[in-house]
Amino acid sequence: MPEVSAGRVALALGVVIVGAAAVGLWFGVGRGVPPPVPPVAVAPASTATAPATATVHVTGAVVEPGLVVVPEGSRVADVVAAAGGSTASADLGVINLAQLVTDGDRVHIPNVGERADPGTTEASGVDLNRASAAELEALDGVGPVLARRIVEWRDAYGPFASVEDLLDVPGIGEAKLAGMRDGITAP
Repeated sequence: MPEVSAGRVALALGVVIVGAAAVGLWFGVGRGVPPPVPPVAVAPASTATAPATATVHVTGAVVEPGLVVVPEGSRVADVVAAAGGSTASADLGVINLAQLVTDGDRVHIPNVGERADPGTTEASGVDLNRASAAELEALDGVGPVLARRIVEWRDAYGPFASVEDLLDVPGIGEAKLAGMRDGITAP
């Protein structure tokens, strides 16, 4: 076999490298093919939603009775303001202006001398689905331990669908429920 000089090997290797580079340029960059684009991070779609609202039916001694829409977490005072305010004949002393309202509630603002509507928010009632343990203690026969059990049951199982659901709370029987019933406004 003939002897190949080192110079020829180097020359052949150089020709192969240059040829490969030329082919690469011809099929890649030389043809106007853009370099690869790195992936672009896409921001997640906005999860912002419209603030929750409650639609409340307001009747009685307000400037504009009817349906009002208030932000979730509003109180009876906010509902009265949304209805244009109370009239001069309103008896605001017999209702609880600080009570929270929920979607679908009906709030009646009585006139002076009018008895408050029993189907609406009144000052003496405790809302089972919104009251804190301290507020629940205002009910007849409910102390700190039982109030905590009511809140724990509500947290575990969701809102009370009826006053009778209180019978599922440990420590509340028919007699205890009968004593509490008059102080409850919801459900």
